[in-house]
Amino acid sequence: MERPSLKIGITYDLRDEYLKEGYSEEETAEFDSVETIESIENALKSLGHSVARVGNAKQLLQRLAKGERWDLVFNICEGLRGLGRESVVPGLLELYEIPYTFSDPATMALCLHKGWCKAVLRQAGLPTGDFVAVSGPQDLADADMAFPVFVKPVAEGTGKGISADSRVDNQEALGRECEKIWSSLGQPALVETYLPGREFTVGILGTGPLARVIGTLEVRLRPQAQAHAYSLHNKEHWKDCVEYLKVHPEKDDAGAQAESVALSAWRLLGCRDGGRMDLRCDAAGNPVFIEANPLAGLRPGYSDLPLVCEAAGLPYEDLIAGILDSAMARYCPKGAETRSCA
Repeated sequence: MERPSLKIGITYDLRDEYLKEGYSEEETAEFDSVETIESIENALKSLGHSVARVGNAKQLLQRLAKGERWDLVFNICEGLRGLGRESVVPGLLELYEIPYTFSDPATMALCLHKGWCKAVLRQAGLPTGDFVAVSGPQDLADADMAFPVFVKPVAEGTGKGISADSRVDNQEALGRECEKIWSSLGQPALVETYLPGREFTVGILGTGPLARVIGTLEVRLRPQAQAHAYSLHNKEHWKDCVEYLKVHPEKDDAGAQAESVALSAWRLLGCRDGGRMDLRCDAAGNPVFIEANPLAGLRPGYSDLPLVCEAAGLPYEDLIAGILDSAMARYCPKGAETRSCA
């Protein structure tokens, strides 16, 4: 595909900047390293584009107010607070009519709230476990599910708020784990049926009917890992705690089923350009949707999506090119002549 040379801005939350401002390691767990920004920048430059580092949502707003513009923004901003935090940058860019990568504000907000996301997919007939969002002690009676259950924050990523204690076997432990989430993260707890089987992360590239599965990894916890879950601790120490196994769907029925569910969920939720879907098998071995990642991490050799691509033989530069091509096809349909398509 012949690609025009574009002026591309990169929006991101740099972890070091927030740490210097006094935010904690856990609060900034989803944010990006300098290495990630450099990797994306280098990949875009190798594709023939000029690149400007823009920064976070506040920095973007300041530069927009000064009159700066880009042909397209490569957006990986996670945001810091609230259920709409991943929607802020896409919303600003839509306000200023600037093309950008990845999903729109509505999809970002829907996918961030795991309860809403699961409700939409369950209504569409895709497999999801039983769940209930618990906002306070008065709601605990609504969490009327057979134990064991799994408790996690309703709107966090990167395994934040999850530990070996997240799998609970009785009402007392359920209340204790919910209280941890309410007090430390200030948001509802999502209580789900515990899924004891294999865990998959499915990488997807593209949008709508053109979206395709790049590949799938099975996530296996090593003996020294925190038990029961792909937690923040296990993710940050993945070389010691996690074993990633390439899935061969042609000879793995559960893997093939996971990819089918993941791709259907991706399209139903309106996710765009590239990301991941996470699934785990129930006691019968059937893959069940866990959560969507429309703004997946992109750190080479560390984040799950690049690891999926590595296992599938897709170079990092090709991943970035595929994301960019998907976005440009949205803004520059065949035959269009706009500033960004020139």
